[in-house]
Amino acid sequence: MKPPSWWWRPEPARQARLLAPLGALYAAATARRLAQGGGSPPGLPVICVGNLEAGGAGKTPVVIALAERLTVRGVKVHLVSRGYGGRLPGPVQVGPVHSAGDVGDEPLLLSAFAPTWIARDRAQGVRAAASAGAKAIVLDDGLQNPAPPKDLSLLVVDAARGWGNGLPLPAGPLRELPRDGVSRADLLVTLGPPEAQEAFERRWAPLVARLPRLRAMVRPLPTGMPWEGLRALAFAGIGVPDKFFATLRGLGVDLAGTRALADHQPIPPRLFARLEAEAQALGARLVTTEKDAVRLPPECRGRVLVLPVRLASEDWSPLDAALDRLFAAYAPPASPQRSGSS
Repeated sequence: MKPPSWWWRPEPARQARLLAPLGALYAAATARRLAQGGGSPPGLPVICVGNLEAGGAGKTPVVIALAERLTVRGVKVHLVSRGYGGRLPGPVQVGPVHSAGDVGDEPLLLSAFAPTWIARDRAQGVRAAASAGAKAIVLDDGLQNPAPPKDLSLLVVDAARGWGNGLPLPAGPLRELPRDGVSRADLLVTLGPPEAQEAFERRWAPLVARLPRLRAMVRPLPTGMPWEGLRALAFAGIGVPDKFFATLRGLGVDLAGTRALADHQPIPPRLFARLEAEAQALGARLVTTEKDAVRLPPECRGRVLVLPVRLASEDWSPLDAALDRLFAAYAPPASPQRSGSS
């Protein structure tokens, strides 16, 4: 179901004010859960990539970028996800034998970049990854989950939308109050073009002033595909499908139609057949996201164009500095040097 538009107005609408008491209860429940503590540290660096709002904020490209940067550093990183939308409780390492119905779409996508585990109990997932030889863990989501303890928490937000009216569900789009989530974050990642970054600054600067900030964008990955002038029917079941459609328009794609699916919505053969028939009637090619592509029936994937995207930033130093501090804290102490006689 599409979230109500009034969630994203800076000033709470009448509906939000009426639902504010329920939002306060929701925020209190989140705070009580977090106060329970996260158990014992697993003994290796744990990095959490989370957000405050329900639905997509752009975490997956951030997780991929982290996996790539840690791999370049020579760190054997594993990824741990809840596996939303999958039937398996885990902990299970995602592999070629799994489908999106087994482990969820995001873990399937992430498994192409680093060993990936799904576990409804994330602490169990971290222990399983550590037993398999991981030297660092990246949690896909989990900012509102106390377990396992985190060494570094990245708070991701869509700069254009910000945190909407700033209220918890159902009065607004958030899982907790902004001040609470920000207080547990170590690095803020704001996603969007310069004008969106500036709008976020104007609205939320006092709240996030203490946090180091990585300004980044999600950009199409150059693949050699000639998108300019392509007539397409685009479909997407992600947090904000309109962002995907806008990206295609920015590439010069002639969108004959768009179909916004529910986030993580399964795409069985019958639904795919309807989409394909509609595209043929419009004289268009089907185009979708990487996350949607892994939910397609295997026999249908070759009939759909996929637009991959990656995180881009003009200045990675805030993230690199945070990683430097993290791994310095885990570095073994230097052995004292013995003084020898000549």
